[in-house]
Amino acid sequence: MSATVWMERFREAPAHLKARIAGLILALVVLTSAFTEFFARGKLSFAADIAAGIIEVSGMVAGTLLFYAIFKPVNRNLSLLAAIFNLVALALELLQILPNRVNIGLGFHGFYWILIGYLIFRSDFLPKILGALMAIAGLCWLTYLSPSLAKYLSPYILAAVLVAEGLVFLWLLVMGVNAQRWQEQAGASGSVHRHSKVAV
Repeated sequence: MSATVWMERFREAPAHLKARIAGLILALVVLTSAFTEFFARGKLSFAADIAAGIIEVSGMVAGTLLFYAIFKPVNRNLSLLAAIFNLVALALELLQILPNRVNIGLGFHGFYWILIGYLIFRSDFLPKILGALMAIAGLCWLTYLSPSLAKYLSPYILAAVLVAEGLVFLWLLVMGVNAQRWQEQAGASGSVHRHSKVAV
């Protein structure tokens, strides 16, 4: 089966299925990150360390694309901006760009989760509390823009991020999104988009 057919099937997949897949993928990313950070740092072989990194990066890329598709009906431009922020964050992390020891990648990652939190809050198909949790996770990641603050708060930051992100991803995995409300919001945003084109 060609990649084009797979992409078409992915686009046509219902929103609740995309949300559950995103929840599963991102939950695996969180579990992998938590395991390597708290239990296996310095103990994994080089190959195992590379494998864990591949899982984390590929999972985040897939999760970012799924989140873009899920939250596009809320605000297409903001959802795209959020996706760009996270892809830039991943690129900076991979390239280990740390000017003056400042982890800019994690800063971009923080802005990403704050934007996702806002999109969740403005959506009609997810509980608003999940948006607050994502915003908290984003603010935690932003502390890495200050190396001294991040060093001082690091254990607490990571714990808060794991709890906040973990709860959101678990909700998506188990509950998905409210499919009817997602369709209604998608229909409304599509109508607005068409009217704006006609006005132009």
